[in-house]
Amino acid sequence: MKSILNDLLAANRKAEKEEAAAIQAEINNPATSNTRRDFLRKTALGGITLGGFMGMSIEDTLAQTTSKVNRASNPSELRITDMRYTTVSNGTAFTNARNVIIRIDTNQGIYGLGEVRDGGDARYALFLKSRILGQNPCNVEQIFKSIKQFGGHGRAGGGVVAVEMALWDLVGKAYGVPVWQLLGGRYRDKVRLYAYVPNSGEGSLAKMDIGKFKADVKHRMNEQGFTWLKMHPGIQVYSDLKGATVNTKYSPGFGTSDLSMGSYQNTKHPFTAIQVTDKGLNELARYVNTIREIVGYEVPLSADHMGHFDVNNCIRVGRAMEPYRLASLEDFVPWEMTEQLKTITDALNTPTMTGEDIYLKEEFMKICDRHAVDIVQPDMGTSGGILETKKIGDYAEEKGVAMGLHFAGTPVCFMANVHSAAATQNVLALEVPNQIVDNTWWPQLVKTANNQPLYTKGFASVPLDAPGLGVELNDEVMKQHLHPEDNSYFRPTPEWNEKRSHDRLWS
Repeated sequence: MKSILNDLLAANRKAEKEEAAAIQAEINNPATSNTRRDFLRKTALGGITLGGFMGMSIEDTLAQTTSKVNRASNPSELRITDMRYTTVSNGTAFTNARNVIIRIDTNQGIYGLGEVRDGGDARYALFLKSRILGQNPCNVEQIFKSIKQFGGHGRAGGGVVAVEMALWDLVGKAYGVPVWQLLGGRYRDKVRLYAYVPNSGEGSLAKMDIGKFKADVKHRMNEQGFTWLKMHPGIQVYSDLKGATVNTKYSPGFGTSDLSMGSYQNTKHPFTAIQVTDKGLNELARYVNTIREIVGYEVPLSADHMGHFDVNNCIRVGRAMEPYRLASLEDFVPWEMTEQLKTITDALNTPTMTGEDIYLKEEFMKICDRHAVDIVQPDMGTSGGILETKKIGDYAEEKGVAMGLHFAGTPVCFMANVHSAAATQNVLALEVPNQIVDNTWWPQLVKTANNQPLYTKGFASVPLDAPGLGVELNDEVMKQHLHPEDNSYFRPTPEWNEKRSHDRLWS
C-alpha cells in the first residue's frame, strides 16, 4: 500500500507544480480580471497536498484529504466570472454553416453551455458579457429581463438565447437536477423528431432518380426510424416547366441564392408579382403525390418553402396540395403578416404553421389570439430560450394551438430543445435537418451521461437524472469541425469585460 501511495505522491507533486505555475501565469496576465484573479488566488491557497500525510494510515489520509472537498456547489454564492466561445461548421447553407457555442464560467468551477442560433454571430453573445459578469447565474429570469432588450427577431435573438441557455445549464448543475425538472417536471420521456425527406427528393420530378429516392426514404424511415418527414414542394419544383409560372423570368435573382436588396430571395411574398398557373399547380400536385406515395400515408408529411407569392397564390397552392393530407404548410407569408396568415389558414383544410424567426412570446401571443396559424413553431435559438419557449407553448396550448420546434444547430441547442419539449405538453415534434441526421460525427460533438444516445429511431431521449442539459463537449471531435473563419477554442475574451453604455429604457 505504501509503495502505491508513494507513486501517487510523486505524481501529485508534479501535477501540483504544473498547476501552480499555470495559476500564477494567469494571475500575472494583465488581461485577467480582478474577479478571476481573486478566485485563482483562493484556489491556490485551498489546494490539498498528499505530501503532508505520509505519517498517517491510508484510512486517515483519505478521510483528511476529503474532509474539506465541496461535494455540492453553493448556489447562493455562485458568481459569473467569464464568457468564452468557439465556432463549429455544421452545414453548407448560408444560415446553418456557422454554429457558435458559448461557455459561462463561475467562481466555483461550474460552467454552463449555450448556443447562438445557427448562422448567428458570436458577438451577439459576447456583447452581453459585461452585463452578466459578477451576477449569480441562478437568477435566470432576472438576468434574462436585463438583457432581452439586446435581442431581436431572426438571428439577432441568438446572443440573448445563448446566455439564457447556459444559465439554465449552470443552475441544473448547481442543484444537481435536469433542466426539465427546473421547468416544473416532464410530460414525456422521449421527444418525437421530424426529419426531411432525403436530398435525392429535392428538385423537379424530371431530374429525380425515383429508384434512389425510394431507397433513401426506406433508409430514413426503417433504418433511421423517423416517423415524421418534411419536404420542400417549392416553386423550384415546377418553375422550369414552360407556362407554369408568371413573372419568374423577370424577378431579379430568381432561382439563385442572391440575397442583395431587391432580389427574389430578399423580397417579401406579396411584392414579387409572381403567379402560379394551372399547369404549375398540376405539376406541383404530381410532385407531392409522388413523394406521398413513396413515403406512405402512415406518417405525417409536412411542407416548407413554397415560394414567394401573394395570398391569392398561396391559397391556390395550398388547395392543390390538400388531397395528400399534409401535416403542415409552413411560412406561406412572413410571420408578421398576421391577418394574411389568418386569411390563408381560414381558406385551407391543411394545418398552417409559422414562428421560426419570432423573438419573445408577445408576437406569438398575437398569432395565437387571432388563430392566424394552427401550429406555432419557435426556433429556440431566436424565441428567447428554454423558459421563454415553454411559455410560448403554454400560452398556445391555452388558445388551442399546437407547437412544433424548429432547429438546425449543434447538440447543445438540441438538448436545450429536448428539455423544454419534455416540460411542455402541446409539443408535436422537434426538427432535425439533413445536415444532422446524415452526418455521423454530429452526435459525437458531445458526451452524454451514461453514454446515452442523443436520439434513437426518430426519438430524442430525455435525460432523467443528468444535471443541467446533460451533455459536455467532446473537445477532440469539436476541434475537428471548427469554422475556418475562426478556429479559436474558448480563448479568453477580456476585450468584452467592460460595459460602455447606459442600458435603462426609461427615464
